[in-house]
Amino acid sequence: MTSTQTSPLPFLKGHGTENDFVIVPDADNAIELSPAAVARLCDRRAGIGGDGLLHVVRSAAHPEVRHLADEAEWFMDYRNADGSVAEMCGNGVRVFARYLEHAGHVTAGEIAVATRGGVKRVHLDKDGSVTVSMGRAVLSDAGVTVTVDGRSWPARNVNMGNPHAVAFVEDLGHAGNLFTEPPYEPAAVYPDGVNIEFVADRGPRHVAMRVHERGAAETRSCGTGACAVAVATARRDGADPAASGAPVTYTVDVLGGTLVITEHPDGEIEMTGPAVIVAEGTIDPAWLSDSTGSVATGSVQAGSVPVGTQGIETVND
Repeated sequence: MTSTQTSPLPFLKGHGTENDFVIVPDADNAIELSPAAVARLCDRRAGIGGDGLLHVVRSAAHPEVRHLADEAEWFMDYRNADGSVAEMCGNGVRVFARYLEHAGHVTAGEIAVATRGGVKRVHLDKDGSVTVSMGRAVLSDAGVTVTVDGRSWPARNVNMGNPHAVAFVEDLGHAGNLFTEPPYEPAAVYPDGVNIEFVADRGPRHVAMRVHERGAAETRSCGTGACAVAVATARRDGADPAASGAPVTYTVDVLGGTLVITEHPDGEIEMTGPAVIVAEGTIDPAWLSDSTGSVATGSVQAGSVPVGTQGIETVND
């Protein structure tokens, strides 16, 4: 098409432990969502609002993942709230799977979802929870020291496809307001920035966390952060599934709810948590294209719109 889209654009809204997303169904990959259009949709004051956008496309219809179509019918074309493209989002893929069930594309049980970070295996439980295979953690001895309001803690370096620094504290209030990134040294350990988790014990194999996500400030939930916290806590507690041959499970409380993280002897980490569809409707294309934002079909391009990036979940959330 060579004209601006005029038909209403369907959307849904969902969240996983209060990490929320705008969902745009587009099985045939007919809608071109520019960064500006995504940012406009995710704007919490002028748009629908979300930490990111889940563009739902059949893998066979998208050139980036067409080669994965035999493994996974559906592709999660994930966008950050500022419109930038990301490889994967752990909380997002749970919501994506819940949408596929809601729309009748899949039933409860095992499904595969294609992402830019590869095919993710997802289990939809009949009780409403969703389990995602999150890959393996990489631990480094190159740790850092994190400082907030004159207090300092050593932080464990854990990579879940994105970097994390996990610090254990007596009280989560010691993390401060987390509006700005807590300083850490040496900065060279994380040349591209880092997600910083503050962790307090709640009981046997049960912790609570707060997180400052790089480029975003504090968020309600971080899936990769919860995985990094579980692995770091297990090692602190002397538990290593690769050595013992037995899986280790931790309950991780985040501000938006609770996630259950299991590390298996082969290193694979599974994350289980809720995923909820809360609303659905249509977007007025005139609103979306008003001012500087737009959505296009085919060759029609969008403009740009400035928007804050609070709540952005980075690669492999």
